[in-house]
Amino acid sequence: MTTPLFLLRCVQIGISIRDLDLVTAGMVNDMFSEMHRDEEKFDYVATQADFDRF
Repeated sequence: MTTPLFLLRCVQIGISIRDLDLVTAGMVNDMFSEMHRDEEKFDYVATQADFDRF
């Protein structure tokens, strides 16, 4: 990952330059991945019966 891409990801998830002392590059990548997973729409929501079968 290049520095400009890293800084773009920080801006996209709302991390300020001041906050970069508190996070690692890996944490930024994880937060960016989770942000995109949270935006996904799922066609099927598991029921209690699904969990029981699991």
